[in-house]
Amino acid sequence: MFNRLIFESLLNHLASPEVTVITGMRRTGKTTALKYLLEQVEHGNKLYLDLERLEYRSIFLRKSFAEMQADLEFLGFDFSRSGVIAIDEVQLVPEAVSFIKYYHDHFQAKFLISGSSSFYLKNRITESLSGRKRIFEIYPLDFSEFLRFKGADEAGLLSQRFQPFRPLVFTTYQKFYEEFLRYGGFPQVVLADSPEAKEQMLKDILNSYLELDVKILSDYSVIDDLFRLVTLLSSRIGNKLDYQKIGALLGLSRHKAKDYIQLFQATYFLHLIPPFSLNPDRSIAVQPKMYIADNGLANQFARVGSGAIFENAMANQLLRLGKLNYYQKKSGQEIDFILNEKTAIEVKETPTPADMSTLKSRAAGIGLEDTLLLGRFPPGIGFSDFVWGGCVF
Repeated sequence: MFNRLIFESLLNHLASPEVTVITGMRRTGKTTALKYLLEQVEHGNKLYLDLERLEYRSIFLRKSFAEMQADLEFLGFDFSRSGVIAIDEVQLVPEAVSFIKYYHDHFQAKFLISGSSSFYLKNRITESLSGRKRIFEIYPLDFSEFLRFKGADEAGLLSQRFQPFRPLVFTTYQKFYEEFLRYGGFPQVVLADSPEAKEQMLKDILNSYLELDVKILSDYSVIDDLFRLVTLLSSRIGNKLDYQKIGALLGLSRHKAKDYIQLFQATYFLHLIPPFSLNPDRSIAVQPKMYIADNGLANQFARVGSGAIFENAMANQLLRLGKLNYYQKKSGQEIDFILNEKTAIEVKETPTPADMSTLKSRAAGIGLEDTLLLGRFPPGIGFSDFVWGGCVF
């Protein structure tokens, strides 16, 4: 098993009486994280329940908490002393949350729970376990984790985080980064041993995501609409969202198209980047830009240009570092990203001195001094005043 960066935070929370909630898109490693935490529990009073198994699901459909407790005691858990109960795929039985709340309040039970990132799951947990839980979100691997899973020299790259371009770093890691841009960061996809296996696994991940989340919504009729919407959105990476136009193209109302896109956002399938503006009223009126949460998924649906794919990867990498916006004037002049309202960022496949000059000028126009030019390939003219995309994490 490979350790994820988030494992340290999860392990630190293991000693807290709060409920540990692990959520994120399917196949990002939630089950692995649960099992890792259970392995760190030194005593034997611990229990793992996968609610995809019907016999475990039925426990939380009993008529009373006493009957549920009796079943868990039969499986070996001792409620008379402290212990840890891990419940996987908790969204499959929403009734389990009430049990967790009661036994968290009245017994020495530490709960670790995970579930796919349905907004219904998040809302229910937030309401029912208010003040009793901490939510941890797991995403696909970042590039440093990708190297760890590939058995490459991760330490060499860590020293180059956000450093100016160096040809030796680029040639050392370029092959890995290009694979990362093509197939993304789902752990099982990264570990698959052939391009064909990676492609098939990505298709399985998408089908599982659409079908199971639609089932949670109890609306089987929208599967085709969701698939067509995903395909359309994948061809519009980095574009501003016009809900009216998207709805018209798919034969949906503007409100329905917006609802579906918000569902995709709430379930971590895509990210919406809002505009940056010194005038809050204006920022509300401008559409967000859209990015798919994993490059492997984005590449499944449309022949997306290599520049858009690189920009998509940069959006995902930057989102983990703080608040992300974009900036655009009415004239059309744009800054790709603004990080934490401080740093203006431009993304270019092959960056040039002219790109840096333009970025600095536009950033100064909105009062930003910090700038960052990100590139995928060296320009071949001795220019190195940019950061290679693989060093952004």
